[in-house]
Amino acid sequence: MPILTLKTILKHQNPCRVIGSRFKTSSVQYVASRFRDPTFEKLMDKYKNLLKVIAIQDLILANPTHNPPSVSLDFLSRLSQKLHLNRGAASFLRKYPHIFHIFYDPNKFRTFCRLTDAAMRVSRQEAEAINASLDAVVDRLVRLLSMSTTKSLPLRAVFKVWRELGLPDDFEDSIISRNSHIFKLVDAHEPNTHILTLTDEMRDKSFVACVENWRVMECCRENCAVDRTEIRYSFKHSYPPGMRLVRDFKAKVKEWQRLPYVGPYEEMGEKKRSKAGIMGLEKRAVAIVHEFLSLTVERMVEVEKISHFRKSFAIDLNIRDLFLDHPGLFYLSTKGKRHTVFLREGYERGCLINPNPVYNARRKLLDLVVLGRHAMLINNESRSVENCQTQKPCLQDGGRDESI
Repeated sequence: MPILTLKTILKHQNPCRVIGSRFKTSSVQYVASRFRDPTFEKLMDKYKNLLKVIAIQDLILANPTHNPPSVSLDFLSRLSQKLHLNRGAASFLRKYPHIFHIFYDPNKFRTFCRLTDAAMRVSRQEAEAINASLDAVVDRLVRLLSMSTTKSLPLRAVFKVWRELGLPDDFEDSIISRNSHIFKLVDAHEPNTHILTLTDEMRDKSFVACVENWRVMECCRENCAVDRTEIRYSFKHSYPPGMRLVRDFKAKVKEWQRLPYVGPYEEMGEKKRSKAGIMGLEKRAVAIVHEFLSLTVERMVEVEKISHFRKSFAIDLNIRDLFLDHPGLFYLSTKGKRHTVFLREGYERGCLINPNPVYNARRKLLDLVVLGRHAMLINNESRSVENCQTQKPCLQDGGRDESI
């Protein structure tokens, strides 16, 4: 197969590599040449500020000595660079009067910041939603551990994605310690490092991957014309409007869809060095990250965070390049000085297709972020998720499905 240059990629405005081939491009060039999806880009424009708001909110709620919880403006100013508050803490806080309230404490001769009543209400709703779904949280964590080749993960890796998985902030006590028949913590060889592992009775538990449920649903649809042999190893693909799909790329994707592979919860077995074996390993890696994203509350995660699981999941490929190689499954955004990957099939017009209570609460906080300085009241706090699914889309430019 000929090696294509970056010039050829940009000429055809098709950043995706033909599956199984490699271009003479650096990783930075490959990211820069990808096709931009305007829907996800608009969503990340909002999320990049939401992440800063969440970081400050966590600092405020972690200081229970004050009633109500608050932090000094001096403290936040010292963390401005770490929190990426380019114009300083005070300027950032004033942009969101519906979330933060700045006040002066005459007893301490200092200026403090606390959450507004609306922001506190959203925070409580999220905590209540998490506490009401602890059974689902346990199942999520068991599935994550089951994808590991050793049925165990470094605890520090789990800490990286606790919010994405919808875990309570005290999950070591509320989830791990209270379910000692499922989880156990063991000391690692490194100092001050713990390994979270499944108990012996849980190691043989079998799971059905999310993509397998989709295949069954596709085959059971009325007037289904899908060839079962075609869909047996397939994944759902969709592409943004305006993205040109050349004939060779379509053919390669169709060929890739037919490739057999080992599922995310199955034993990998011996690695084969043949071309078919290497492509099978790549498809298994796609299956693992697809299932990982399906386990997250918002069907999205930072690439840097998921990279901490590469060794445990036996993924020998560059995770970021894997997302770029499969633009019909994943979308990679670079907004906010971070690389964030979305599971395409989970979203429609910038909103989650099947929302959950935790997502709904977080979306309300996003509403407050988008509101900014506008002096309007939110008459119906749950409007964002309902609008996504009914009449009023959150974002323009919806994606299109294209079966290959």
